Amino acid sequence: MLQLLLISWFSIFHPFYVSVTEINHNAKTQSVEVSCRIFYDDLERTIEKQNHTPVDIVKPKDKAKLNQMLNDYIKKHLTIKADGKALNLSYVGYEVQEDAAWIYFEIKAINKVKKFEVHDDILFDEHKEQINMLHVTVAGQRKSTKLDNPDADAGFEF
Repeated sequence: MLQLLLISWFSIFHPFYVSVTEINHNAKTQSVEVSCRIFYDDLERTIEKQNHTPVDIVKPKDKAKLNQMLNDYIKKHLTIKADGKALNLSYVGYEVQEDAAWIYFEIKAINKVKKFEVHDDILFDEHKEQINMLHVTVAGQRKSTKLDNPDADAGFEF
């Protein structure tokens, strides 16, 4: 009986590993705006492992170095193609909201898009239970999908 209670308790309080990436084509500015919401404790742990250095997203000692590490990590684990052409994500910055970091990118000179292809394996190396949600908006039409580790690829047509 005690074993059953412990199993039930652990299943209730098991951590949930999820990130959210939003991709928005902004026709007015002819750009693609990308934002990634990631629990910052998971992100810190992952970046620390890869860079062999302590990371504090909330109170960084060297914000320029942290910005570079965030940029490098996301670009390594998130790739986007628009109409078959690979997009070069341009890092804008990040902010912390509650228990998550929002990391922002922009791609300029994208007049219109009919199809996005996305590869997103953010935190897949860290958590086998990782889920990455994708929300893509073009001309006011929003499409979404969920990527369960190890599935990291999705396509969206508008």
